[in-house]
Formats: sequence, structure tokens, C-alpha cells
Amino acid sequence: MRVSRLALGTWLLAGLALFPAVLSAKSRTPKQPPEKESEAQRVIVDRIIARENTLIQSLHNYRPRVETYLQAYELDPNLGIVPTGDYYFLGAMEAGSEVEAQSFLPSKASILPHFVNTAVHRKLQIELDSFAQASVVDPQGIARENYQFEYVRSEFLGDVRCLVFDITPREGTGHGRFQGRLWVEDHDFALVRFKGIRVNPAKKHFYFHFDSWRQELQPKMWLPVYVYAEEADIDLPYSFGFKTVTLNFRSQTRFWGYDLSNAAREEELTRIVVDAPVPVRDNSDAPADASPLASQREWENEAENNVLERLEKARFIAPAGDFDKVLETVVNNLVVTNHLDYLQAIHCRVLLTLPFESFTVGNTIVLSRGLIDVIPDESTLAMVLAHELGHIVLGPSLDAKYSFSDRLSMSDDQLLSELDFAHNAEEETAADAKGLELLKNSPYKDNLDSAALFLRAMVQEAPELPKLFGAHLGNRLAKGNNLLRMAAMMQAAPQLQPTRIEQTAALPLGSRLRIDSWSGKVELAKSKPVAPVSAREKMPFLVTPLFLNLTRKPTTTAAPAAGDKATAEYKQP
Repeated sequence: MRVSRLALGTWLLAGLALFPAVLSAKSRTPKQPPEKESEAQRVIVDRIIARENTLIQSLHNYRPRVETYLQAYELDPNLGIVPTGDYYFLGAMEAGSEVEAQSFLPSKASILPHFVNTAVHRKLQIELDSFAQASVVDPQGIARENYQFEYVRSEFLGDVRCLVFDITPREGTGHGRFQGRLWVEDHDFALVRFKGIRVNPAKKHFYFHFDSWRQELQPKMWLPVYVYAEEADIDLPYSFGFKTVTLNFRSQTRFWGYDLSNAAREEELTRIVVDAPVPVRDNSDAPADASPLASQREWENEAENNVLERLEKARFIAPAGDFDKVLETVVNNLVVTNHLDYLQAIHCRVLLTLPFESFTVGNTIVLSRGLIDVIPDESTLAMVLAHELGHIVLGPSLDAKYSFSDRLSMSDDQLLSELDFAHNAEEETAADAKGLELLKNSPYKDNLDSAALFLRAMVQEAPELPKLFGAHLGNRLAKGNNLLRMAAMMQAAPQLQPTRIEQTAALPLGSRLRIDSWSGKVELAKSKPVAPVSAREKMPFLVTPLFLNLTRKPTTTAAPAAGDKATAEYKQP
């Protein structure tokens, strides 16, 4: 039954591209009542409009990475949401005359079924642009002649006090206007969250409900960081002679890497301090030249560093940070207990993308953000790292040609299609065997049931979620019903019991890591764990909504004058 849903999910996603649904009459713009706007509201609304339109213009200066992951699903009476298919997009946000998303994925990454032609694929790409467009209220800008504002209340989002408005487009103002709720921070009246839907769609166009969040990434600079979208019971008529079917989907879109802008890089350059001249050193104490073996190792290290620096520059790999030390601690536990002290220092980094993968670049182990998010415990993490450490023990395989940095002189758009760190089947089998050997001698040897259960859960969900279990640069962990990693552990795996609340095989997406959308740095999420009270709340591998704890950046700039009568009046509860 579960396997057959993959085909259904694929048809549904194809239908999303071919026949975008027109919303029901409930979402059409209602007639507007006569406006009753106080002077205080007029002042505030004018400032909101000005700030949002300034933000739209400022987006032209940035080209952040944008990643959209969509899951189609159906409802199970016992488990709740059950995935039936997925779609994935990775690219860069382009803010020109309208907000668009330029794909980084090679053409071979398309998941569209074989009968869908190129024109349909382009249509789906256009639909995916709409997820990036949900980063702004109205890509055409907000104007009073197009919208009516109604004040609702004030409330806090995290540490930030907000004014809440309902916004409704006026009749006859065209297609795609926004209808929903706005949250505006009460210092400079920048939008920090908006939730709703675009209305009055053009013929054969699809609009979905979305919840869009921004963070203050630099002082007084609130930029888009996250969009959650959800629709249920959308009727999609097919032209292939099939009856109408219904689509449910959830998606998450993330933005990061705003510091890639030229302005940000020039600012960083101005902070570089030129060191004082180095004093002349007595050559009699100079070290000898490196031996041939030491030179070979240094040559390979340069290749490793060049690759990591290039991927970090493109914001595919997170800058080195404290979380890397967490991963390296687990690796060190494996190294010490297996007496691998002869190895060069092993480092770990985080690939910022969602699909589950891990690979090595020389002596550096790289795990994707999505994989880290769903791993339930340290023993399961140790299993993933042991496999990659096995590759390093058997001999790093990075092509030393990357010691010449000009071989990486390509655009960010080309990196994912040109770089390949995947191993062949024979190398993967050998790394599995070595990884199992390392685990048997490690502190994790008596707690591997959870790791084996995680593998069993992957095998169950991989057929339904081929994009989530895909890979950009390394090897897949599972494909279809086939486990491609540490399969021998499955023999002793506990029985998977989805309805048992106490059994946690995997976590929902977004459970572990938080991304700094300005720099791409990652850190452990600080959210408090909440125990599920039913099987519906376990949600392994699933997309879920995200509620951010908004905070302000420290700044020496004074807040708006407290004597502003209209502002002060409007801030009163």
C-alpha cells in the first residue's frame, strides 16, 4: 500500500505543474466596508508601506541561496500525515522586476515522470518561483490605492513587540494581491511576519496559503529567512482521461547567504588589518624542506582546503563553527577507541542543503543539514560518521588536481553538477565493513539499536520521498526499497512500530540545526524538546511549520523618538 502511493504522489505533483488550481469563492476579495482610519493608524500604515517598498528595492542587492522542499501527503487515521511524494528545488533568489529563483540543480536531477515534456517542466519552475515570491507581501509593492489595513492588536513574537494588521486588497486591483495578516515590529515598522494567500488568480494559475518570516540579520535590516506553505484538498483535473484527484501538500522554503552581496564583502574587506612587518629571522634556525611523503600530504591538504573554501564561498557548506566540534567529538571517540592515532586530524563540516547525504573531502567528513536534523541520538550519528571514517581509514580519495585552485574557477551555478565525491559500490561496501568494525570497538557498541531502527525507518520512507533521500555531492543513504548504507545492521534492527509513542526512529525536519541566514553559519537549535502524546505527533522525516523566536540586533542607533505622538498613541495595548 505504501509503495503504490509513490506513483500517486508523482501524478499529483505533475498535476500541480499542469493544472494549477483556482481557489474557491471563499478566497475571493470581499467588498470593502467604509474606511475609518485614525490619524495614528494613518501614520503607522504610511511607515509600513514605505519600509516594505524599500525592502523590495534592497533585495536587488542580494542573491541569497533559496531552497524549497515540498511533500505531498495523505491522512492516515492512526498516523496522521503520511507522505506520498516530494519535490525539491535549490537555487538563488533573483530580485529584478519580480522575485525569481534561478536553479542550481543539473538537468538530470529532475523528478518529473518521463511523459512530462520540457514545457511542463518550465511551468513547474515558474510555480516554484512563487515560493520565493512569498518572501514579500506583494512583488509589485504595497500602495494605499491597492490595500486596506485594519488594526487587530499588539503581541510579541519572541522578544519583539509587534503591531498586528489584517490587510485586504481593494476590488479591481488585479491578480495576485495578498490577503491575510501582517506583524510589524514597533521600532521602525518593518514587516517581520505575514500569513495568508494571494487572491484573484489568473486562469489556470495556482495560489497557496503561506506563512512568511523575516529576521533582523543586520541592525535595522529585516530580511526574508523562511516560508512555510500548506494546502489541503486541492482538486486537480487531469487531461489524461483520469478523474479529478485531490492534492494535499506542505512545503518549507529557506533563504541564507545574504552576505554574498558585493556590499557585504566590501565591508568585510575594510575590517582587514594589515599586520606589522615580520622581523628578519635567523636562517640558521630555519626548518628543513619537507620530505617527499610530507610534501605529498601537504599537496593533498591543499586540494582539500581549496574544495572546502570554494563550497563555503558559494554557501553550500557552512562556515566552520562550534557545531563542527560536536561532530568531531563523536569522531574522536571512534578514533581513540580504535587506536587510529596515526591518522591526520579529522575535521567535520555541515552541508547546508536538506537532502540526506554524507561524504568525505580528504580528511574532512561532511554531513548535510537535513540528515543531521532527523538523526534521533548520538549512537545513530556515530553510525553515519563511522561509515565516512571508514573511507578515510581505507585511504582518502580526493582528486589532487584541486590543489590547483583554478580548477574550481566556475560559477556557483556549476558547482553541484561539476563536483562529485560519491564512491563506487565496491568502495561503499568496504567502508561499511570498516565502519561496523569501528562501531564494535567504540563506546556506542551497546546502543546501536536506535541506529538500526533509523535505517529501517529510512527503508520505509525512501520510496515515497526520493528527493529527500537524494544527494548533491555524495552517496545516497537509500534508494527505493534498497538501503545503501550499513545494511548489515538491519539484521538486528528492532521492529518498526509507527503507532508506539515511545519509539523514536527519526525526527521531523528542522529538529536539530538553526541557520544564520546572513552568514550561513549553523548552530544547535535552542528549542525545548516536547514529547509526543500520540503517534500523529512523531512525524519522522516530515515538513512541519516553524515559529521563530524573533530578537533584535544590538545597535548604537537610537530608537524612534518616544515623543512621536501618533506612534506612542498607536502602541498602547
